[in-house]
Amino acid sequence: MMKRILKLTLVVAALFAASTAYGQKFAYINSQELIFTMPEVDSVNAKLELLEKDFVDNLELMQVEFNNKLNDYQKNAATYTDAVRQLKEQELTEINQRYEQFQQSASQEMQAQQSVLMQPVYEKANNAIQKVAKANGFAGVFDLSAGPLVYFDETLMTDLMPLVYTELGIDPATAAAKIEAANAQPAQ
Repeated sequence: MMKRILKLTLVVAALFAASTAYGQKFAYINSQELIFTMPEVDSVNAKLELLEKDFVDNLELMQVEFNNKLNDYQKNAATYTDAVRQLKEQELTEINQRYEQFQQSASQEMQAQQSVLMQPVYEKANNAIQKVAKANGFAGVFDLSAGPLVYFDETLMTDLMPLVYTELGIDPATAAAKIEAANAQPAQ
């Protein structure tokens, strides 16, 4: 009798779980594409470009200094005493080391700034996705930019992108044009 009740309970639970799972709604979105189309990203990119320009300008100045000292060294090396030659070679080595250190720290600072500047954009996108998903009763949202799903039937899932564009006030036609323009550019 106990086994029969246990079996019946398991069958009912399995049927309930199957009907519940089957009735749930799922959606998908490409969050990288969404973030790329957000207007805030343009302002972040502009700030990063200014920072990068500053770093590049400083690196160019250091390169000019190195080239000038190297040219001077090469022109006058024959007239230098051993002590002067060693001093000039040490100067060249130090300039080169400063250049490499600055290049490395500039790269690290660029990455840190990008992370800091993009964090609010990521949060805004994530909040919009969650708000739209909850408001429309989706049990889950798959992010296609996190890696492709092995299989999904688009007729059984909803593309959340148009709803999130509406939530964020992004014109879908403008977003599509921005994506198309980016895809038309040659890879760098």
